[in-house]
Amino acid sequence: MDTKIMKSLHDILSTFGDKYLTGKELNKARIIQDIDRYDEEIIMALLNNDLIKKHYAKQIGEYTIIETNKLIETFEMDDYWMDSYTKYTNKIGLTTNGRFLDESTDVILDFPYKDTVLKAGMSKEDVAKEDLIPNEPFFNEVIAAEEIDTLLDKKILVNVKRYTANTVEKANDFSEEDSLILKGNNLLALHSLKDKYAEKVKLIYIDPPYNTGNDSFQYNDKFNHSAWLTFMKNRLEIAKVLLAENGSIWINIDDDESHYLKVLSDGVFGRENFVANIIWQKKYTIANDAKWFSDNHDHILVYAANKDLFSVNGLERSEEMNNRYKNPDNDPNGPWMTSPLHAKSGSDINFSYKFNNGIEWSPPRGTFPRFSKETLERLEQNNMIWFGTNGTAVPRIKKYLKDMGLVTPSTLWLHQDFGNNDQANKEVRNLIEDENFSTPKPEKLISKILEIGSNKHDIVLDFFMGSATTQAVAMKMKRRFIGIEQMDYINTVSVPRLQKVMEGEQGGISKDVDWQGGGSFVYAELMEKSKGYLQDAFHTADSDQLNTIYQRMFDNVDLDFRADLESVQEMLKDTISLEDKKRLLIKVIDKNQLYYNYDEIDDTNVRELITDVDYAFNQSFYEEDGDGQKNN
Repeated sequence: MDTKIMKSLHDILSTFGDKYLTGKELNKARIIQDIDRYDEEIIMALLNNDLIKKHYAKQIGEYTIIETNKLIETFEMDDYWMDSYTKYTNKIGLTTNGRFLDESTDVILDFPYKDTVLKAGMSKEDVAKEDLIPNEPFFNEVIAAEEIDTLLDKKILVNVKRYTANTVEKANDFSEEDSLILKGNNLLALHSLKDKYAEKVKLIYIDPPYNTGNDSFQYNDKFNHSAWLTFMKNRLEIAKVLLAENGSIWINIDDDESHYLKVLSDGVFGRENFVANIIWQKKYTIANDAKWFSDNHDHILVYAANKDLFSVNGLERSEEMNNRYKNPDNDPNGPWMTSPLHAKSGSDINFSYKFNNGIEWSPPRGTFPRFSKETLERLEQNNMIWFGTNGTAVPRIKKYLKDMGLVTPSTLWLHQDFGNNDQANKEVRNLIEDENFSTPKPEKLISKILEIGSNKHDIVLDFFMGSATTQAVAMKMKRRFIGIEQMDYINTVSVPRLQKVMEGEQGGISKDVDWQGGGSFVYAELMEKSKGYLQDAFHTADSDQLNTIYQRMFDNVDLDFRADLESVQEMLKDTISLEDKKRLLIKVIDKNQLYYNYDEIDDTNVRELITDVDYAFNQSFYEEDGDGQKNN
């Protein structure tokens, strides 16, 4: 079975008679030759086809440019399925086949462990290198370009509920003021948000899996690193679409991938939009059992959507900062501390000034005076120059606490000011009993990020939601939020935590911001299609159940067009192991049909699966009227 693209190419080239055909097969050598020399007839014929134009041409101003290199590569492929547009490959990283990642024409879509469509873990659970392991199948799918379009189309949302401090109710509408929690694959959920939230999100914070080999990204060495980079690239590209033009993204990562992620992020957001690499002290004790070094910090990479439009908010002064100010001379202006009178740059290299007490001051060698003689005279008259307790020290200027405003953020974040992992674990355990959630982040850390990069009522997004720290802090700081999580703990940890926040829990930053409870959010799930059958197949206990599932799949879901279904049926009856049968069934399910697309919502066999309330919510969320037409 050919893909739509190859069918279109074959149909176009067939109009030339025998020129590009040898019998019924395409004469690829002749086609490549004419494309390479920009033969007018074949180029114009290709450009007149909308599908070919979509995937092989670019519009630059008033000109349409055909990407002949892509076309030639398509016809040069010897190792592809049924003349598919894409080659099967599991090797893609910063370069592939000698080409930079962002120049590659390979279309790779990975569903690795943390992104698996079934149960997955944040750390060491269910890790192995086989295709099928307990609770964790591995999907590494390469699919054709038009299948990507289908996969990334917006999805139907079901099981919609509105949570408030006192109620949980069904929700049939969505307003611009609502916060949102989505359960489902985060890549597909992000694309479902694209039309509604493009350029509206002020701040994105993510804490993705670190690819350390100790978390859910444990692959064989051949494609561990490249698969993780592809995983991140897919998500960062759609995240960029959602960012407001004055917004920013903050990516929490450790040393294993931070430098590669920096290079990748430079490509996605633009190197010119890199803002900072923050070093956060996540642990304050030394791990003496470490083999080499005790790992005590994380990186937080900060990028702006447009650095020219991005600005940071200053931080509130901490109590520790204020305690550094003293008043040993009972100055009526209150507590103060001192700073030097010299500066690193200036013009007067022979400056000298004699104070009234006889002390003569000149800036140290290699520095310059910060103030003129007139200013120094005025400062001395106002008792703003300090000569030490004995009155003989090098003079310095007083800086009064009352004049201090917000603090410019630095790139070194110590645990006492920004929290640590131990605090984060205690915060979750205090709210959710019997839950040992791996590596949550402290509320203090997230609050500082939101304080610097957003304001009240802005939209904050975290699509690796985890234990919902970002959403909890956003609610307490009166930001709107979006959270995405696909694992089942969303309903045992994440949502219950937010319910307690709305009830007024006093952990984390609650006392600092005088949190008294309140708020609300809407919860929805991407409507499962093939994903449900994957789960059923995965948890099947015997071969008879597996055969029953296959018959249901055959009647209800799209299967991989490469599969010989008769042979599959025979193999399921064979004496191979149950685990091998599960592998087989999982492989034949079409992975680009994990969820129902929104454009299927009025199909008879789909509509009957959706409640009237959920149907109304989808129309409200995707902004359509009762006739299924887009509102303008």
